[in-house]
Amino acid sequence: MPERMIVIGGDAAGMSAASQARQLRPREDLEIVAFERGRFTSYSACGIPYWISGLVEDREQLIVRDPETFRRDHAIDVRTRHEVTSIDLDEREVVATSFDDGGREVREPFDILVYATGATPVRPTWADTSAQGVFGVQTLDDASDLRDWLDQEDKPRRAVVVGGGYIGVEMAEALIRHGLAVTLVDRGTQPMATVDPDMGALVREALVGLGIDVRTGVSVTGLHDRDGRVCEVLTDDGAVPADVVVLGLGVRPNTELAGRSGLPLGVTGGVRTDLQMRVVDVPGVWAAGDCVETFQRVSGQPIHVPLGTHANKQGRVAGLNIGGSYATFPGVIGTAVTKVCELEVARTGLLEREAAVAGYSYITATVESNNRAGYFPGAAPMTIKLIAEQHTGQLLGAQIVGTSEAAKRIDVLALAVWNRMSVAEMTALDLGYAPPYSPVWDPVLVAARRANDTVSRTP
Repeated sequence: MPERMIVIGGDAAGMSAASQARQLRPREDLEIVAFERGRFTSYSACGIPYWISGLVEDREQLIVRDPETFRRDHAIDVRTRHEVTSIDLDEREVVATSFDDGGREVREPFDILVYATGATPVRPTWADTSAQGVFGVQTLDDASDLRDWLDQEDKPRRAVVVGGGYIGVEMAEALIRHGLAVTLVDRGTQPMATVDPDMGALVREALVGLGIDVRTGVSVTGLHDRDGRVCEVLTDDGAVPADVVVLGLGVRPNTELAGRSGLPLGVTGGVRTDLQMRVVDVPGVWAAGDCVETFQRVSGQPIHVPLGTHANKQGRVAGLNIGGSYATFPGVIGTAVTKVCELEVARTGLLEREAAVAGYSYITATVESNNRAGYFPGAAPMTIKLIAEQHTGQLLGAQIVGTSEAAKRIDVLALAVWNRMSVAEMTALDLGYAPPYSPVWDPVLVAARRANDTVSRTP
């Protein structure tokens, strides 16, 4: 009789685990059932702002594999519109509610459980309203609801985006491109708290240049509605008119069910796993994706980093181990990129405040350089900031803000952080050079030289 594997969550981590396990174990050996509360599986959540803006024309372009493909080609019993509401670890059983069948309960036994519920948007109490027109944008179902609202006959004209992180700035640009007047409200000193404030100031300039009304140091206190539709966002700096409100306040691990079921949670609220993605001290249960806690390789601190790249890798690791192979997930360094119109923003490793919390004494070096040879058409400036340990010169983190070809240079810096290189070692990196792609001194090398000079001068 085959073992039975239940997957809770049908996006990146859950379906990566299911697919990898299926490759190693045929259906005669392993039966796989995947529950997904939404209508879609294996889609690019990161592509949602580009569909909202119209750069991606068709929602279906964001879907990598639909449920029927998993059922037909991979022998994975995908059940969409089912929400798992209970996990009984003693009886080895889950209970799910079917949204399309009158709320009917379904009970399914398991030998192996993969918890991959993802993350849930931060939704403050003031956003708990019955008024229409307030949206979080975490899933493709959420995005579909927002797109329907934007495309209704009585089209919204004014949008307020609350929160200036990745989702906030990307959605602000998307809504501008969709033809709305946009106000971005953030309680931080600058948007993009995922970079240091001096780099965030460059992002602010770009947003303002797009025509976005950026209001920082401002907190939202409530909403007003008219005839059941949102009409105003209340802040401690006055009211802002709004026909649609998008929440970009970040996410937290979706672990309420895990906590109720007795799965261990870490200090970040994510499920605690070992390197093989097995849930700590709970035999036969695995977890992966935005719902888990991982660790920062530079600081050694527990961290929650909700990114599709990590979710897919963690799901693959879980699936390999479930399938009888062996793999581990080695942690993260926080590499991320985003684009705001023509401006590219990237970071890896630690920010200044994170380096301080970790106990490092550090120096910073910031340079401005061109993406190409100065005489070559299309040459444009970028700003690179490096953070290095004060005495050893070990690269702790890096940030880049610029235009064409800026963001992907973070990959070189990520590799240096990952391998604990010093900025002195980096000055001799053999990077590619040709005028259409780089000055003779690549911006990465210029920044490394500046940082190394600062380290050398530091007592």
